[in-house]
Amino acid sequence: MKRAGAGTLERIAPLLEALRSHPALREGRPGHFHLGAREVLHFHDDPAGVFADLRLAAGFVRLPATSPAEQAEVLGRLEECLDVVESRSMDRGHGRRGKHD
Repeated sequence: MKRAGAGTLERIAPLLEALRSHPALREGRPGHFHLGAREVLHFHDDPAGVFADLRLAAGFVRLPATSPAEQAEVLGRLEECLDVVESRSMDRGHGRRGKHD
């Protein structure tokens, strides 16, 4: 399965717009999204459709991303991951403040 090219990325433009508007994500190359220095999402093109590789705790998970419903699922799973990361970051911050009060 090859990485998604320009034509494939055009097919998922609404999803890419949503990803690009997310303040925590940075797009290194077209269709490759990073959280900090770590890539968390990229896309592949296959005769069966478009697929997203989303980094979860255990590594990348491949999800279908051809239809609007599949793209919404990818976005939802990514947002769940980002919520966990943000929650952990806030927990660590609260712990430090409590020690210095």
